[in-house]
Amino acid sequence: MITVWVLGDQLLDPHPVIEKAIQEVGVSNVTVLLIESTERTLRLPYHRNKLILLFSAMRHYAVRLQHVAIAVDYRQADDFKSAIDAHLQHGKPGALWMMAASEFPTRQFQESLVHASGIPAVVHPNTQFLIESHNPLGDVPAGRRVVMETFYRAMRRHHQILLDGSGNPSGGRWNYDAENRKPLPRSAEIALPPSFAPNEITRSVMDMVKGLPQATGSGDGFSLAVTHEQAELALADFIARRLPSFGAYEDAMTVRSATVFHSVLSPYVNIGLLRPMQMIEAAVTAYRYGLAPINSVEAFVRQILGWREYMYWQYWRLMPDLAQLNHWNATRAMPAFFWDGITDMNCLRHVIDRLLTDGYSHHIERLMLVCNFCLLAGVSPSDVCEWFLCLYADAYEWVVLPNVIGMGLHADGGQIGTKPYIASANYINRMSDYCADCRYSPKARTGDDACPFNFLYWNFLIAHETALRSNARLGQNVLGLRHLDAKEREAVQRQAAAFLESLTPYASPGVG
Repeated sequence: MITVWVLGDQLLDPHPVIEKAIQEVGVSNVTVLLIESTERTLRLPYHRNKLILLFSAMRHYAVRLQHVAIAVDYRQADDFKSAIDAHLQHGKPGALWMMAASEFPTRQFQESLVHASGIPAVVHPNTQFLIESHNPLGDVPAGRRVVMETFYRAMRRHHQILLDGSGNPSGGRWNYDAENRKPLPRSAEIALPPSFAPNEITRSVMDMVKGLPQATGSGDGFSLAVTHEQAELALADFIARRLPSFGAYEDAMTVRSATVFHSVLSPYVNIGLLRPMQMIEAAVTAYRYGLAPINSVEAFVRQILGWREYMYWQYWRLMPDLAQLNHWNATRAMPAFFWDGITDMNCLRHVIDRLLTDGYSHHIERLMLVCNFCLLAGVSPSDVCEWFLCLYADAYEWVVLPNVIGMGLHADGGQIGTKPYIASANYINRMSDYCADCRYSPKARTGDDACPFNFLYWNFLIAHETALRSNARLGQNVLGLRHLDAKEREAVQRQAAAFLESLTPYASPGVG
C-alpha cells in the first residue's frame, strides 16, 4: 500500500506521483491524502477568495480522483503533522510518497518525514516547473549573477519555443517588450475574463471561509475556476479574446478594469489546474495560425517560460537567506491604508479596493504602484511580502519572495533585478488614467497638491544618490537631481518626511 500526500497547490491531472504509485502497486493499493490544515489557514490574514479557491479546488480534486476509482483520505486537521500521523495510524500504508513542495518550509517538513515517519517516505521531483526537470544554464556558481533575459533565451532554445527552422527567434527578435508599453485608448473594448458560478461544493467552502475571523475580503462574489475543465475554458477564453491585444497594452493601467487584457491564469497554474507548457503551446498555436501578433505571444511566453521559471529558480538558489535581505535598510511598517484602501492616492485606492474584493491586480500595478511606493517609502521587505501573501489569490512564497524582495524592492542588492524599479507620478500618468480624477497633481514635485510618488521619488534619489549613481541603468534618473537646487532638495526632503510620519502603521494579526 502506498499513500501519496498531495499538497493543495499540486492538483495536477495526471499527477506524476499518483501515476507512478499506480504503476508500481496498482490503483487498488493507492490512497491519496489531502489535508486542510487549520494552522496553515490561520497563519496570516489571507484573502477569502484565495482560501475558497484553494479549498474548493482541493475538494473538487478529491471527487475527480474518486471518479476514477482512486481512494482518497480527505482530512481537516490542526496541522499537517497531526493529519499525517492519524492517517498512517489508521491506514497503515507501507510507504508515503510526496511531490517536492514548491515552498521552502514545506519541503523542509517533507524531508523531516523521510527521517521520522516510521515508514519508507520518498520525496519525488516537482513537475510544476520546467526548470526542475532541466536547467539549460547548468550549474551556476553561487554569487554569479544571471539576468532574466539570459535565462529566458536559454529556456526558449531548450524547449524550442518561438524559434524558426534555423534556431533564430520568431519575428527576428527575442524580446518585444519595447512594443508592449502603449497606454490604453479610451475607445478600447475590454473583454472580461470568464466567471464561474459556485456549485454546492464551492458554496460550502464559501460558508466555511466566511466564518474565519482573521481572513481578509468578503469572498461573497467568488467566481474563479475550481476545476481543470473550468481553468481550461479560462485559458481558451484568454487566447481567443484578450491575447491579441495583450502585448501592446501589457503595461497599461486603468480605472475601467483590473484585468485589462491580462490572462488572469496565474491562480490556476500556481495550484496545478493548468500546466505551464499547456499555456505556452496554446499561445504559440494562436501565433502560428495568425490569431495573435508576435509581440503579444512573445510577451505571454516570457511571463511563463521567462519570468515565472526565473523567479522559481532564483527562489531556490537564494533561500533561505532571500527572506532576510534588506539592501536599503527599510524598516517602516506597512501602512494601514494598504489593508483598507483609505487613501487620497487614486491609483493605490483603486488597486487596493479591487484587491480587497477580488484578490487580484495585474503585474504592472504590483510592480510600478505597490512595490514602487513601498520602496520609495522605505517599507520593510518582510512586511510587503506578508501583505502580498495575504491579499493576492495567486501568491505563494516561491513567487512572492523573489518578485517582491528581488525585482519589486531591489532589496537583494541586484541579484535578481538589474535596477530598482522606481518611478515618479509622471510614469503613472503616462501609463494610466488614474491621475485624471486624483486630488494630487502628477506634475507638482512639492506643495499641497504634489503627488506623494513625486516627492518620495526625488527624496529616494537624494537619500541614495551615491549608491544609485553606480547603477548604469539609472544614470538619467540620478542626473535629474542636477535640476534641483539646495532649496528644492530641502523642500522635497521635508515634505517626504512629513508624509511618511503621517502614515499609520498596520499591525498584522499573523501568528507565524
